[in-house]
Amino acid sequence: MSSSPRLWLAMGIATLSILFCGALSGQEQSAPVQADQYSTSQKTPPPPGEDSWYLAVSPYIWLAGTHGTVGALGHDASIHASAGDLLSHFNFGVMGAAEARRNRLLLTGDLMWIRLSDSKALPFPALGATSADVRVGQFVWTSNVGARLIDHERLKADATVGVRYWHLGQKLNFNPSLLGIDFNGSQNWADILVGGRVVLPMGKKTEIQALGDVGGWDATAKLDYQFAALLGYKIGPRWTLLAGYRYLFVDYRSGRSVYSVVTSGALFGATFHSSEKR
Repeated sequence: MSSSPRLWLAMGIATLSILFCGALSGQEQSAPVQADQYSTSQKTPPPPGEDSWYLAVSPYIWLAGTHGTVGALGHDASIHASAGDLLSHFNFGVMGAAEARRNRLLLTGDLMWIRLSDSKALPFPALGATSADVRVGQFVWTSNVGARLIDHERLKADATVGVRYWHLGQKLNFNPSLLGIDFNGSQNWADILVGGRVVLPMGKKTEIQALGDVGGWDATAKLDYQFAALLGYKIGPRWTLLAGYRYLFVDYRSGRSVYSVVTSGALFGATFHSSEKR
């Protein structure tokens, strides 16, 4: 019995030693976990602007001529007008394109709105009029959503799908209008499109763009397509001058009208970039 207190004391010391060593080993094992948690919470943020929107606005002038066939109520006529002919009857116009991109998501828009008029046109004989006032307006809006498929330093390629909306307005007044046969009408339709664009940087200041789309497929117009080739020259950190050629064709036929026309010619413009990164 005299040895019992010593035995209990030895067992107590052994138990405390085991608990103490276990506590130390637990702290050693939990330390790396805490370090990992700390390193996870302190991840380096992405570089500024990498996940932000890139914007570009491109006003332009399209010096285009036109030719094709137009008609109404079963009567068709061929038209042919050079860029100079259209400019001589030009009243008002707005042309421009815009682009927004974030990572690989791409949104684009293109606007063309022009008004032409001729107040010196000679009417058909026997109408009792000495002159005719003709006004023609065209509004074309193209909107696309797409993805950047290739984003390399020497090659960028996009694929898009969208819609092109057409509005054609005509107004014809005879002076004097004795027979009351003045005309005021319009046509409206929209074509689904698929298209793409390729950008080839050629050094630090020059790039070549090739773009196009196609649609219609008898759903609205029988065929609606365009293509363009542009040369860009960088004149500042956020400004690029543009020059090139654009071709636009549409063949629209409804029950009472025909509009099958090619519009093509030289294009000049400039692009403002929201950032230096394209």
